[in-house]
Amino acid sequence: MAGKVCNARSVTVERLPYPFPGMNPYLEHPVLWEPTRARLVIAIANQLQPQLDPRYIASIEERVYVEGPRRRKPDVWVEKKPENGGLATLPRTDADTAIIVEVEGLEVRQRRIEVLDSYDDMKIVTAIELVSPSNKVSGAARESYQDKQEEILSRDCHFIEIDLIRRGSHVMSVPEWRVAQLDSYDYLVCVNRWPDRHRFELYPCKLNERLPRTKVPLVAPDADVTLDLQAALEQ
Repeated sequence: MAGKVCNARSVTVERLPYPFPGMNPYLEHPVLWEPTRARLVIAIANQLQPQLDPRYIASIEERVYVEGPRRRKPDVWVEKKPENGGLATLPRTDADTAIIVEVEGLEVRQRRIEVLDSYDDMKIVTAIELVSPSNKVSGAARESYQDKQEEILSRDCHFIEIDLIRRGSHVMSVPEWRVAQLDSYDYLVCVNRWPDRHRFELYPCKLNERLPRTKVPLVAPDADVTLDLQAALEQ
């Protein structure tokens, strides 16, 4: 039986253009954001590293917290067989007592970027945090973020916070009353330079605008480097 000869064709797969001028609002969904956040942290570190050579290192670190415990209360509907052999459904108030199951806390890991000084025993020069939806609602994730925020602000290093989530409460180190005086915005990048903790460089941005190019401070007299947040997100 003669075999068939197939001619191979070369197929070119073109990358579709990024469909939004700035942030992709669909990525703000809590389910989608965490894997996106993890990739964005890597993209930011990779973008910064060539600008940091040879003195500084863009390191990726993790913050670990336990989310929970959470409780589940099953909704029970009980049917009993009466004497006449038929089935009768009892009201919910007559249901057997449900078993309450205590669910163990879930360990959650969130990455951040730390710019380290290889000339000074790998001291942290600048910490870069990306806010998650869970950081903007009450609970363990918000408490963990605020604890780390307080720790960083107590150290002699610069601090950059990137909030690409529109929903939820204010969680950034710049006071909420101060940003309330700005024109309306959807996303915000905040740069706080050590030792002036009372001064904040803000990069507000709307949904239909390109994400900002942000200054990343280093050790004086070294010049700032630039983080192109839009390019990192598109990558």
